[in-house]
Amino acid sequence: MACVLLYVTAGDAEEAARIGRALVEERLVACANVIPGVRSIYRWEGAVRDEGEAVLIAKTEETRAEAATARIKALHGYDLPCVVVVALTGGNTEFLEWIESETGAPD
Repeated sequence: MACVLLYVTAGDAEEAARIGRALVEERLVACANVIPGVRSIYRWEGAVRDEGEAVLIAKTEETRAEAATARIKALHGYDLPCVVVVALTGGNTEFLEWIESETGAPD
């Protein structure tokens, strides 16, 4: 079993929650955490920006990451949303098995 985290930034907590709920309902991820009140500093279209955002962290099976990323991009309000996959190298085996069962990933 290979589980991953999807790290996603969103314009606000409501957008992050909407995306997270859709991913869970569609069994693309087992669960999603929304972290509001993030301050992001980045360069976009030639200017340095300093804006508030929210972070969405979703847990899924590695085999579902590509489909989840595509769905996030379809639901997201940004032209170029931050979606990165972070590999998990260990953890609570029972929890990782739960992720696998909740995403409907094949054995």
